[in-house]
Amino acid sequence: MHNTEQVESKIDSAGLIDELCSFVSSDSVLFEKEDLKPYECDGLSAYRAIPLVVVLPETIEQVQKVLGLCHHYSVPVVARGAGTGLSGGALPHEQGVLLSLAKFKSIIEINPERRIARVQPGVRNLAISEAADEFGLYYAPDPSSQIACTIGGNVAENSGGVHCLKYGLTVHNIQQIKIITIEGEILTIGGSGLDSAGYDLLALMTGSEGMLGVIVEVTVKLLPKPERAQVLLAAFDDVVKAGEAVGNIIAAGIIPAGLEMMDRLAISAAEDFVHAGYPLDAEAILLCELDGTNEEVSEHVLKVRELFKHSGATEVRTAKDENERLTFWKGRKAAFPAVGRLSPDYYCMDGTIPRKQLPKVLESIATLSKEYELPVANVFHAGDGNLHPLILYDANNPGELERTEEFGGKILELCVAVGGTITGEHGVGMEKINQMCVQFDRLELSQFHAVKAAFDPDGLLNPGKAVPTLHRCAEFGAMHVHKGELPFPELERF
Repeated sequence: MHNTEQVESKIDSAGLIDELCSFVSSDSVLFEKEDLKPYECDGLSAYRAIPLVVVLPETIEQVQKVLGLCHHYSVPVVARGAGTGLSGGALPHEQGVLLSLAKFKSIIEINPERRIARVQPGVRNLAISEAADEFGLYYAPDPSSQIACTIGGNVAENSGGVHCLKYGLTVHNIQQIKIITIEGEILTIGGSGLDSAGYDLLALMTGSEGMLGVIVEVTVKLLPKPERAQVLLAAFDDVVKAGEAVGNIIAAGIIPAGLEMMDRLAISAAEDFVHAGYPLDAEAILLCELDGTNEEVSEHVLKVRELFKHSGATEVRTAKDENERLTFWKGRKAAFPAVGRLSPDYYCMDGTIPRKQLPKVLESIATLSKEYELPVANVFHAGDGNLHPLILYDANNPGELERTEEFGGKILELCVAVGGTITGEHGVGMEKINQMCVQFDRLELSQFHAVKAAFDPDGLLNPGKAVPTLHRCAEFGAMHVHKGELPFPELERF
């Protein structure tokens, strides 16, 4: 278990529970161990902690009171959505409140003329597209967990999905949010138009991992459904060739709606799980979806087929109908749970690299896999260079989790070394906090802390996540990156 930062509270647990129960129904304030246990981790189950108390408010006014109470008594607060995150971002604070937004699950408005939907943070990602379907509209970001993950968590982590290459991440698909600060104040960020005046605080809040405020409403942009969508599946006898094919497609001026890669291990797991018809003899497959007008898609399908063949594909298929198209994607979106059938545990990494570096990085991951004697199943948003290597391990074997974490850290540092970043859509949370010391220097980290202090001067919102102290960086051994300079004393409280 990884301990979060200690914050000195000014109230005991019994007093805090009593005050919470004064304005939230008693069955929505959980404090018995058996009730707290389900909240001990998010999707990254390697890190666990039991919160002091869980509170499930039903109204914005109750959220304001919870945050105001915690601010008054200096009690840490961790906001939580569906718990599907994969970086330990929703890991509870052992001396704090876990604030669940699970009851905020209403779609407030769908406006087909303005092509927007206003929703509460607990609304599932997929539910937005389902509600907009009757108007011929949909919400583009589609994480693999979209059947369960919530829009509030998507904003907090800046989630993407298989169609983020063409349509962007969450930050590109939202228009306005309402947040509550740690003092209990409501702020509306963004605007009703396509752009808003002043600083781009909407982008600042998106991906801030619950460290700056608690989201209570989101206005998302809706898109018209394309006239046609077509998927091609290309098989390769070499993972590096598949990586080169990705660059060839983009270099040809074609921007697919989605361009995904799976290696042999991931293919086998997904095929056994979903029976999507994937070729089991391939070392890698690419799934390339093209959408738009009928004429545009027809033209691009022919070009992409040629590019795949030119790049060394051993087989190229085009989905024969809509059902097969959805089945191809079902296999890709089920890859994470499918890999869970191969090993007692797996560690899902998330880094982003320049597309041209994909072949080199794939080779290096294979080398590291042999060095650490741990198998890796690779599932990538290949089109935008977002990697999701899944390291297979068994936590029951002494030292294996630690070896896996070290291996994962090397992958992230490799991403930085080739000009990339340590996260694409899963966030930093607890998982990647040490690698923040590698990617950013002392002044950059200091600026992150200054932004945090502007919104949350006492460091009560999701403490110990995402941005490391400079002392932590020194302990991690990355101070050579910072030229050996000592940390700023005024930052030590974060």
